[in-house]
Amino acid sequence: MRLTPYPAPRPRGAPLPLSMLLLAGALRAGTVRSVSRAVAVFAFAVALSAPPAWCVLRRRPPLSNLSANCWSHLHPVNMLNSCNVKFYHSKALTSPYPGSHVERSQVPADKVGWLTEWKDYNPVEYTAKSVLAGPIWADPQINDKGFSPKFNERDGEVERRSLNGTYVVENGRPRNPVGRTGLTGRGLLGRWGPNHAADPVVTRWKRDGSGNKVAHPVTGKNILQFVAIKRRDCGEWAIPGGMVDPGEKISATLKREFEEEALNSLQKSPEEKVELEKQLHKLFSQEHFVVYRGYVDDPRNTDNAWMETEAVNYHDETGETLDNLPLEAGDDAGMVKWVDISEKLKLYASHSYFIKLVTEKWGAHWSENPSLECHE
Repeated sequence: MRLTPYPAPRPRGAPLPLSMLLLAGALRAGTVRSVSRAVAVFAFAVALSAPPAWCVLRRRPPLSNLSANCWSHLHPVNMLNSCNVKFYHSKALTSPYPGSHVERSQVPADKVGWLTEWKDYNPVEYTAKSVLAGPIWADPQINDKGFSPKFNERDGEVERRSLNGTYVVENGRPRNPVGRTGLTGRGLLGRWGPNHAADPVVTRWKRDGSGNKVAHPVTGKNILQFVAIKRRDCGEWAIPGGMVDPGEKISATLKREFEEEALNSLQKSPEEKVELEKQLHKLFSQEHFVVYRGYVDDPRNTDNAWMETEAVNYHDETGETLDNLPLEAGDDAGMVKWVDISEKLKLYASHSYFIKLVTEKWGAHWSENPSLECHE
């Protein structure tokens, strides 16, 4: 692994919401090819536009505290729900930048969006030495001779299309679709533009010694567990995912990353690998559902490079497949274990949000005191 409530009336004289401006700008620029494309851009803009926004919600809750019961409203592509969840920049604005002492330029919340004019914006340029060294998973520098990336297209074996639609390319560099981060260059990310990952959310029901499902004493809802790893690079707990290799199918990445991170398959003997494959085949070949596809608020993001992911849930309803699975931390994972799911989880990047969506799907426990309710 490499690392809605409807908006309230707009006050007189107030600027248009960013989501509307993004849609209008896209239409004028001719980047939206059809009505369906326009709807997709609008949905993405609503979900990703930076605050403030006029909404009947009085406050913007952290992702980990959003209420459940929204599953029926999830969008089949971006999995956005009627609670109007906003993937705004939070972790993508933190300093120092991961693995360095580099401090980002400070970006006020009202200046994250590109449509807000900011003539004095002076981001720090930074690309890690490990990326500049030219590993196979990284692009050259943008001005290197012979490097002519095809942004917004599939570029040979490299997928440069965003899961959220067309992004702007300015002065030869792709521009982060959510907004400013206070840092240009690529940081620790290999690709200019979207860097695609896959996150397998492997779940089972928590059971007692007799094999009965365990319900939460307050909500009465059954408790889900998922396989979590502790990342070596930052020490945070996370879904055992990783980067999609050039030309690799998402389904292959999901299975490979789970094997490498949670089962230490890279250190197994050929015989042990065969046995693991038998155990995992049933799990990964069964019906599953896409939890989320799109942009991720990741601390590695920059103005010119950002993370996107496809999170997929593989659920073992009976526990027969996973109960005997030999969890063992491998590759970039320091630890691996089954973790009870609740709002108290503090996970890497946007992983808490993905886990919450899984509980909504299965009607499992999430919060003792939901802070928000979803409304039609």
